Amino acid sequence: MNRLGQLVLSSRPLSWVNTAYPFAAAYLLTTRELDLTFWVGTLYFLIPYNLAMYGINDVFDYESDLRNPRKGGVEGAVLDRGMHRLTIWAAVLTNIPFVAYLVVVGSPLSWIVLAVSVFAVIAYSAPKLRFKERPFIDSLTSSTHFVSPAVYGLVLAGAVFTPALWALLVGYFLWGVASHAFGAVQDIIADREGGIGSIATVIGARATVRFAFIAYLAGGALMLVLPWPGPLAAVLALPYAASILPFWNLADADAERANAGWKRFLRLNFLTGFLVTLLLIWTVLLPAT
Repeated sequence: MNRLGQLVLSSRPLSWVNTAYPFAAAYLLTTRELDLTFWVGTLYFLIPYNLAMYGINDVFDYESDLRNPRKGGVEGAVLDRGMHRLTIWAAVLTNIPFVAYLVVVGSPLSWIVLAVSVFAVIAYSAPKLRFKERPFIDSLTSSTHFVSPAVYGLVLAGAVFTPALWALLVGYFLWGVASHAFGAVQDIIADREGGIGSIATVIGARATVRFAFIAYLAGGALMLVLPWPGPLAAVLALPYAASILPFWNLADADAERANAGWKRFLRLNFLTGFLVTLLLIWTVLLPAT
C-alpha cells in the first residue's frame, strides 16, 4: 500500500463522521449558518483530528497491533515502521493550520475546550501519558474524543448551556464511555500479550460488558428529561445495550468473540446517525409548525 493510502487507513475513515458530525450539528443548530467557520471546523474534525487521534495510536501501539488479528483493515491499521515518523509529522502539519484558524475566530473559553480536546487526543496514546492504559480514565478520555467536538461547536457558536443541554451532553458522554469500554473487550488477549492495560484487561470481559450495558441505559435515561421530541432519543440507546447483551457472561479467554458485537456497533452508528439527523430536523422545524 502506498504511503498516502496507509495514512488514510490510519485515520479510520469509517469513524470520520463520528467526530465531524457532533461539531457540525452543534454549531449549525446554534448559529443556523453555514459560514466559513462551520466548514473549517467540520473539515478539521473530519480528517486532521482523526489522523492525529488514530495515527498517534497506531504508531505507539505498533507492537500490540501486530498481535491483534482484527488490525490491518478498517478497524485499525498496522503501520510499517517506516511510516511512523511520517504519520506523526502528517498529524502535526495537518492539524496546525486548522487549530490556528479556530483559535483566531474563537474566544478564550473556546480555546480551553479545544485545548482539552486536542490534549485528550494526544494523551490517549502518547508515551509517558498513555491514558489508554489507565483503567476507567481510558474510557473517559475516549469519550472526550467524541463529545468534545460537540461541546466545542456549542461554545464557539455561543450557545446557552441549559439543564436540558447538559443532560444531552452527559448522556452522550456516557454513550461514549460505554462504547469504548465494550470495544476494549475484544482486545483483552492482544493487549495483555502486548503489555497494554485497559479497563477490560483490569476488570475482565464480563464486568466490562456489564459496565457498558449500564452506561448505555443511563445515557439513554438522561434523554428523557429533554423537551419533546428529545425523549425519543432515549430509544436509540436500547439497540446498543441489546447488541452487547449476548456477551453478558463472556469469559476473558473468549474475549475476541466480542468483535461480532463491535461490528454490529459500527453498523448501528450509521443507522443511529440517520435517526438522530431526522430527530434534529424535527426539533428545528417543530417551533414553526
